[in-house]
This record gives sequence, structure tokens and C-alpha cells, in this order.
Amino acid sequence: MSTTLTYTSSDLAPASHARVRTTSALRAEWTKLRSVRSTAWTILALAGITLGVAAIAGSTVSSSWHTMSAFERQTFDPTGLSLRGMLFGQLVIGVLGILVMSAEYSTGTIRSTFMAVPNRSKVMLTKITTMAAVGLIVSEVLSFGAFFLGQSLLASPAPHAALSQPGVLRAVVGGGLVLTVLGLFALGLATIIRHSAAAITTYVGVLLVLPLVVQALPSSISQPVTKYLPFHISDAMTSVTHVLGSGPSLSPWTGFAVLCGYAFVALAVGMWMMVRRDA
Repeated sequence: MSTTLTYTSSDLAPASHARVRTTSALRAEWTKLRSVRSTAWTILALAGITLGVAAIAGSTVSSSWHTMSAFERQTFDPTGLSLRGMLFGQLVIGVLGILVMSAEYSTGTIRSTFMAVPNRSKVMLTKITTMAAVGLIVSEVLSFGAFFLGQSLLASPAPHAALSQPGVLRAVVGGGLVLTVLGLFALGLATIIRHSAAAITTYVGVLLVLPLVVQALPSSISQPVTKYLPFHISDAMTSVTHVLGSGPSLSPWTGFAVLCGYAFVALAVGMWMMVRRDA
């Protein structure tokens, strides 16, 4: 007696093409992010820089307040002083965002990721979601921590800031938002470039070198362009007092919208390239 077996195309499809749940993909991405040493080290470095600069700046100003000029006292921004470390933290959060993507390309494990989750758009979206969640939580905690630490070290007669004062809460929350968006921007660059060193170099160039190049141009060109640069936008977002003579700036939330646009373009181009080219 013989039995005839009939197979459909779905029966013969390899297991790697089975539909993967979004929750499973997110769980796998979170496992990868928290299990590598680079994540812990970059977060520790970010905490050390933001909190360390806040502590140093607060204690230094307290001891040198009597020697400051009248103009320096008049334009003194205690909130911006406490959040000054967030500007340096932009470099660290960028490294984390880059390694989230480029580390898999460097080791070749991205092929395993694509085998487990054949939908490359879903791979990209899960990385964006995981990076955004981790970046937002860590950045906001450190932004508020730096603010309270810096204010606690400001001794009288140096003025203090409170969250209830105009613009202060916006600056503190904005510090965390800026770091999060810059981390996503770095993730987009890493997806486009696929090489850690080259992506980090490009990110540092956009963040630090480009402003120096623009400043070297005639003022008729540099001033209109400078206000659209990421570093200048983040400085305006984390400050309460605008110093006269520092050049034109976008309003904090307008600048933040421009920064989000940069991140969106980088991520969109990165996703497009990930879908179209080989691993």
C-alpha cells in the first residue's frame, strides 16, 4: 500500500522565511544591545562626561564668581552651565548609535540577523525603536541628574535655577531629546556607511569639524548657515539665556524639528540602502 504526499510551496519554504513577530524581533534586538560590552561602556562614559562636567562647572563658577565681569554675571545661565556636559555627550551617544548597526556589519553577524528576520525594513525599525527607547531613558535621566547636581554645587552669590522658572524645564528635557535624536542620526549614518571608523569620522565631522569650516567663511554666509548646524541647535536647546553677539539662532523647538529632519533623512536613506543592497 502506498501513500501519495502532496506538498505546497509554503511547506517547502525554508524556516528563515517564516513570519517573525515584531515583539520577537524587538526582544532579540534588545538582547543584542544589552549583551555587548560596548553598550555598557558608552553609557558609563556618557554618564561620566555629563555628570562630571556639571560637577566641575558648578564648583568652578562658585569659586570664581567674584572675579567674573559684569557682562559675564549678567548673561550667566545656570541651567546651560549644568547641561554643558550634554554637548560633549553628543559624541558618546553617536558612538553608541553607530555601533548598534556597524558592529554587526563588522563581525558579519548581520547575515544571521537577516536570516532570522528576512524583512529588512523590520530589522531597521526594531533597531531604531530599541536605540530610541534606550537613548531617551538614559539621556533624560542624565540630563536631569546633571541639572540637579550642577545646581547643588552652585554656591551663593551665584544664581540658581529651578525647574519652575521659564525655559528651564524645556532646556533640561531638551537636553535628553537632543541626545536621543543625535543617536538616531548616527545610527542612520552607520547604516549608510556600514563601517564603524568611517561612520564615527563622518559623525564627528558633521558635529565638530563642519562648524569650524562654516565659521571660516565670510559672515554673510556663516551666520545664516550656523544656526542650522546640529551643534548650534543643541546649544540653543539646552540654554535659557541667549547671549548677545553669539549670532542668530533658531527657536529651541524649531531647531529641534530641524534636527529631527536630519535624523529622519539619514534613517530613511539607510533603510532604503539596507533593503536594496547585499548584506
